[in-house]
Amino acid sequence: MSVSLGRAILFCICLIVAGRARAARPKLWTEISGEKALAHVQRLVDFGPRPAGSEAIEKSRSYIKQELKSSGWNVSEQQFTENTPRGPIRFVNLIARFGNNATLDGLFLLCSHYDTKVFDTFRFVGANDGGSSTGLLLELARVLAEQPRLAEKIELAFFDGEEAFENFSDIDGIYGSRHFAHGLAQSATAKSFRGGILFDMIGDRFLKVTVPPNSPPNIARDIFASAGALNLRNYFTYLDQDVTDDHTTLNAVGIPVIDLIDFRFNYWHTADDTIDKISAQALQIVGSVALYYLSEIAFK
Repeated sequence: MSVSLGRAILFCICLIVAGRARAARPKLWTEISGEKALAHVQRLVDFGPRPAGSEAIEKSRSYIKQELKSSGWNVSEQQFTENTPRGPIRFVNLIARFGNNATLDGLFLLCSHYDTKVFDTFRFVGANDGGSSTGLLLELARVLAEQPRLAEKIELAFFDGEEAFENFSDIDGIYGSRHFAHGLAQSATAKSFRGGILFDMIGDRFLKVTVPPNSPPNIARDIFASAGALNLRNYFTYLDQDVTDDHTTLNAVGIPVIDLIDFRFNYWHTADDTIDKISAQALQIVGSVALYYLSEIAFK
């Protein structure tokens, strides 16, 4: 056998092996673990109520950073102080990029808030409201790290201060996303994002994701198509009213962000928003649909 023929055969064998490896690689959306996402939620709930500026949210922040770093994400803190109905409060957004990525264009934003609302009359641990979306986002970070080329196109944002101290208004509530969006507008970098998904209250055992009309229609269409492709369409519907949430500030500066929220959660802002009201199955459903969308549609 000639040297050239031997090299040709070896090259063909390498192609076959590589092709089989690619074929054997599981679809990304099948890698999500609702149980692992739920375990993250449990850790957060164990810290107790986590309002902005509290010791518990500081513990939550440390946990989130630790988990992201273990999956290969680089985390930066966006710190700022704002006046609130309860006086000046220090807020901290957590922003994460994968590996050594310095890409500024064409990013897709995945975000959640990780604070809980302040209630003086009862203990509010926010298993669904603040916990479920944060737990899922940590699990998405782990799964996305399995495909570095995709992960490098993603920015993760964990927003502080989504909850209003009194009532949502132009000056109370969505502090973290408002600060984040304002910074992008000031630096004229909002256009570096092609779109985004906001997760909020997506762990209800009786899941029904209610996409509000003030979400970008093209992304909503593609999310529904993704759910349909996975035979999960019956878990997604439209809400009949706009929702003030972190996506509103992002859409306002030109980043099309959909709000995946189960706004019909029966225990919203009550003491009964506890870990037993959410399920690994719900987290798995939303995570699977998001990963299908990111893998098959978002960057096409």
